[in-house]
Amino acid sequence: MERNLMKGNEALAEAAIRAGCKCFFGYPITPQTEISAYLAKRFEAAGGVFLQAESEIAAINMVLGAASTGVRAMTSSSSPGISLKSEGISYIAGSDLPCVIINVQRGGPGLGGIQPSQADYWQATKALGHGDFQLLVFAPNSVQEMVDTVIKAFDLADQYRMPAMILADGLLGQMMEPVTFPEITSKPLEKPWATNGHGNKREHNIINSLYLQPDVLEKSVIDRFKRYDEIKENHAEAELYKTEDAEIVVTAYGATSRVAKSAVNMAREQGIKAGLIRPVTLWPFPVKQFQKTAETADKFLCVEMSMGQMIDDVKLAINCSKPVEFYGRTGGVIPKPSEILDEIKKYVGGAK
Repeated sequence: MERNLMKGNEALAEAAIRAGCKCFFGYPITPQTEISAYLAKRFEAAGGVFLQAESEIAAINMVLGAASTGVRAMTSSSSPGISLKSEGISYIAGSDLPCVIINVQRGGPGLGGIQPSQADYWQATKALGHGDFQLLVFAPNSVQEMVDTVIKAFDLADQYRMPAMILADGLLGQMMEPVTFPEITSKPLEKPWATNGHGNKREHNIINSLYLQPDVLEKSVIDRFKRYDEIKENHAEAELYKTEDAEIVVTAYGATSRVAKSAVNMAREQGIKAGLIRPVTLWPFPVKQFQKTAETADKFLCVEMSMGQMIDDVKLAINCSKPVEFYGRTGGVIPKPSEILDEIKKYVGGAK
């Protein structure tokens, strides 16, 4: 299989084309603009529709319209732009429409800076719009995983009729690594609910998120949460690294997990029994994997490029059965392996 040296944003865009995405609507913002730029050059020849919208708000509502016809639709942005899309994302979730949303995070709050960040974790997993709903949230940690995740995100979004988000960051979006593009083996699902013309062969399909009768709205929400339970049971993913005998387990996701893995390897070289658990899905959170790890670990160290947004989910996953410490850098600062190693030593009392 041919390997290509590509920037993360561009590899993600190419993967979307190969995954059958037919509509992209976006608006430029650093550090994700290369996604739009790449698709602007490639999409028409690949049979897709590319449109730079007049705003992020317009872009997400264009996604809603395109997704309602049954085609695979995608948008991308970076932190402030995702905030602008939040109302439209809630409408998409309330309409039970599949789509893929890319957030290549930057520092914040406000306009912040253009350097990498993970400070949108709460937004992605807890509050990406009003009402009772969730998104599938994936956290790749390499350019290759960004490619693989795009395909998975489209497939699961279609299967469960819900939006999926890929939560990357400026580091992953801008770095270059060799990637291969896997052969697409899955076939697009039939979408009998789509508003794509009925030819007098069926009833009219209506896409809607407005329910004026409380009991009808309640039923729609409860039915949606039944699907969420199925997702939590079958699609929560995590990578476990050297956790079998680990006394202290570092937990990190995305680009930070690569730095954390280096720190774990350094700790092992010094005789410290450290391990790493990396959530691959942030929603659903890999609760079972954390619970299993907590059976043998003495302590957890949560490392993030934020002031600590995932730490509560770690504590809840293990029912607060073991201490969970925190180390983070924010504002666009990337933690160093040596910094994480110092934190590991602090909590295990040095090398043994």
